[in-house]
Amino acid sequence: MPAHHPSEHAPASSRPIMPPHDRMARPAPEIPSAGQGGRPPARRAAALPACGWGESLRRYAAHLRQHPVRSLVRWAIALILLDTLRYLALPPVAYLTSINPGETAMMELRREAFEDAHPGKEWKMRQRWQPLERISPWLRQAVVASEDDRFYEHHGFDFKLLWQAAERNWEKGRLAAGGSTISQQLAKNLWFSPERSLLRKLKEALMTMRLEWWLEKDRILEIYLNVVEWGQGIFGAEAAARHYFGKSAAALGKREAAQLAVMLPAPLKRSPRSPLVQRLSSRLMRRMY
Repeated sequence: MPAHHPSEHAPASSRPIMPPHDRMARPAPEIPSAGQGGRPPARRAAALPACGWGESLRRYAAHLRQHPVRSLVRWAIALILLDTLRYLALPPVAYLTSINPGETAMMELRREAFEDAHPGKEWKMRQRWQPLERISPWLRQAVVASEDDRFYEHHGFDFKLLWQAAERNWEKGRLAAGGSTISQQLAKNLWFSPERSLLRKLKEALMTMRLEWWLEKDRILEIYLNVVEWGQGIFGAEAAARHYFGKSAAALGKREAAQLAVMLPAPLKRSPRSPLVQRLSSRLMRRMY
């Protein structure tokens, strides 16, 4: 008779419990992938690095929130400086050594003002280009004597004249006198508006230096005498001579040249036959030879 083992027919509850290390390890639950119909787990957005660009951006954003007005002022100053310093390279100047300029900023300004005041009407501009040798020597001398008597001596700026103008402006408390040389006036006529501001004067100074760098003095004077304003829609010596005296710029005499020269500070208000122009031209003629 076989031996009886009490454990063979014992109830399950009374069976000995196996130690944990003897149990079969259960496999880890499988994470469903996108190919199995599930969605991949959401990834956390990568944080900006604690240093470098990320940290710099965070600090700058915090600074903007703390000091908005100061930050706006700094940005405004930076933009103004960039807008001004661009005139060290643009617009181009070197081409003016051999090519005559087209419509200048002053011409454009007068045209737009006329079109705004007279809608539907065509603005008529009178200008005829002449080389310097075909402009009366009297007119060349009169303009230099009247507008910039040290034109052939300085390099674009007459600092004695600028100091005198600064003293007059200080006395009057405003920008009343400019002290501009012919080179500065040419820069203004070619590229800028006639507004009186320190910022415009700074831009004008940069362009004046570039004009003096690239162009000979006679070429600067030639361009100036051909683009300067001499009345409503009248630009250049040839158009002025024919309009006021019925002759070419080459045929102008001493008195006629002096009258045209003293019109330049206010060409829209003065005419050769006005008492003021007669008096100023007589004074100028005594300085001409």
